[in-house]
Amino acid sequence: MTRRLLRMWLVMLLVCVGVAHAQAIEPMPFANHAQELRFQHLTRQLRCPMCQNETLADSNAPIARDLRNQIFQMMQHGSSDDEIKQYLVARYSNFVLYNPPLTAGTWLLWFGPLLILLGGTGAVLVAIRKRSHRDAVATEASTANALIDSTPTDNGDDW
Repeated sequence: MTRRLLRMWLVMLLVCVGVAHAQAIEPMPFANHAQELRFQHLTRQLRCPMCQNETLADSNAPIARDLRNQIFQMMQHGSSDDEIKQYLVARYSNFVLYNPPLTAGTWLLWFGPLLILLGGTGAVLVAIRKRSHRDAVATEASTANALIDSTPTDNGDDW
């Protein structure tokens, strides 16, 4: 009896957790399929300000839902994609764009990984050169010591 009750509670808990995480996608009344494709394309180009690593299309955050509704409303009022993006950039900065434009404020975002890669490559090359120089000096020193040890010394003893 206790096992049966425990299993029932476990199943109920799993169902409740599943229901809490399941969120229905809110249907939007698009005028036609082209408008729906435009909406999907646009929301995939924009980043969720809360999630930061998800598009507006993929995010379930409340702000993402609000922004999707805002985009839909702007599309219904005849706003172009550029106007919608400008509105969101004015509100959330270039961060909301997955491909931000190259400006003075975003050059590090665009070229930072390359600079880090070049710096790492330079550090590795310097370390390799130092090691090879140190090995060459050690080899020369051991060769010189071997020569000194192998030369006969004249200590005045003649046989």
